[in-house]
Amino acid sequence: MVTAGAAGEIGDRTVRSTSASDAAVQMAYASQVAIVPGYGMAVAQAQHAVREMTKALEAKGIEVYFAIHPVAGRMPGHMNVLLAEADVPYDELKEMEDANALFPRTDVALVIGANDVTNPAAKDQPDSPIYGMPILEVDESRSVIVLKRSMSSGFAGIDNPLFYEDKTSMLFGDAKASVQDIVAELQAL
Repeated sequence: MVTAGAAGEIGDRTVRSTSASDAAVQMAYASQVAIVPGYGMAVAQAQHAVREMTKALEAKGIEVYFAIHPVAGRMPGHMNVLLAEADVPYDELKEMEDANALFPRTDVALVIGANDVTNPAAKDQPDSPIYGMPILEVDESRSVIVLKRSMSSGFAGIDNPLFYEDKTSMLFGDAKASVQDIVAELQAL
């Protein structure tokens, strides 16, 4: 595993790791942050911690929205149900088409385990098994922070080139613990 703040080599590609502190600072200085929930948020049961994080960001005057892929998680509507349980206002949820229009103006996209539904191979690698699948185009954001336990592939079993882009950093660990750490750092700023 790559240590926080370090860059690690995987094959001939570099992965940049970040810390909760650095992620919090990056989001605290943003104007607009997108939260992109996926199966990692569901498994960690992190939706309430994510709601606390959005409240902390909004208290700092940062616009926050949730980019929802229709099949993120394990069933259609999975993310909507989890976020409703955490009292996330419905108007903060943006369906894929609306979210994709917002990403070019988004400072930070925080991806929480949404591996396959953010994989740019779907739009630019014709030999990929997911080529042509509609995705959340988080790679259009100014920067991307991905919360994952490891570099393992998602449900589709394929690598995600997003993880190796210069604008992407990885925050490794349990999603709930990582988000709670970010919240603590935001509150200390």
